[in-house]
Amino acid sequence: MGHYIEVEAGVKVYAEDIGIGQPVVFIHGWPLNSKSFESQVGELAVNNFRFIGIDLRGYGKSDKPWSGYDYDTAASDVKAVVDHLELENIVLAGFSMGGPIAIRYLSKYGQDNVDKLLLMGPAAPLFTQRDDFKIGMPPSGVDDIIKQLKMDRPLFLSKFSDMFFEQKKTPEFLRWFQSLGLEAGAHSTILSAISLRDEDLRDEIAGISLPTAIFHGKKDQICPFELAELLQKEIPNSVLVPFENSGHGINADEPDKFNTELIKFLKSKGVA
Repeated sequence: MGHYIEVEAGVKVYAEDIGIGQPVVFIHGWPLNSKSFESQVGELAVNNFRFIGIDLRGYGKSDKPWSGYDYDTAASDVKAVVDHLELENIVLAGFSMGGPIAIRYLSKYGQDNVDKLLLMGPAAPLFTQRDDFKIGMPPSGVDDIIKQLKMDRPLFLSKFSDMFFEQKKTPEFLRWFQSLGLEAGAHSTILSAISLRDEDLRDEIAGISLPTAIFHGKKDQICPFELAELLQKEIPNSVLVPFENSGHGINADEPDKFNTELIKFLKSKGVA
């Protein structure tokens, strides 16, 4: 079932709601939407978990207002969905840009109603380099992406698909993947890229005490594997699950392993 939920006056976001059981709230990456997790829906449902897939504002079926593409507003939108659906004891599952949004949710709203945290190829704690942080692309790399988006967004998304996966994909799959990006607002894609470039969550990591799993592709060309190693060191109750043969799109590069590890983590009692 799908829900359109008003997150602020005149702005509604879409949330897919499938299955029964403990809710797993998926926050998608840039510039995709909740359909990017379609191969997880059935696995969750047969294992008695409830799939909640949010299309962030600007993406998928959600409204595409001019503003609100910072992590604070995204976290607030996620909270509005959680409150509207009266979700309890949730698992927060953030992929790529959804990773820092999940972390911001915890630092903004606390951990009381959250059972576990799953970070998948997270763009955290920083997506771009700083003078004192040398992992990831330089900020100018994002400026170049924005320039390409303005010139020819479909072409950029086609090239982005090639960077996203390590394993060979069919032309049909790549067209589908590109179509997810094209469902986003052009301005939304650009304004979110600015947030990816500028936001910094280094001060928000150490406070996370939830059982946390970090799934990350060893061959990720978008969010380097070093980010996962850093997060695993800094989040006390965390485990790192490396995907040896994956790029950024781990759930499509190693789908069987991804779903197996996902259900294993969801059913676990915590991380030692």
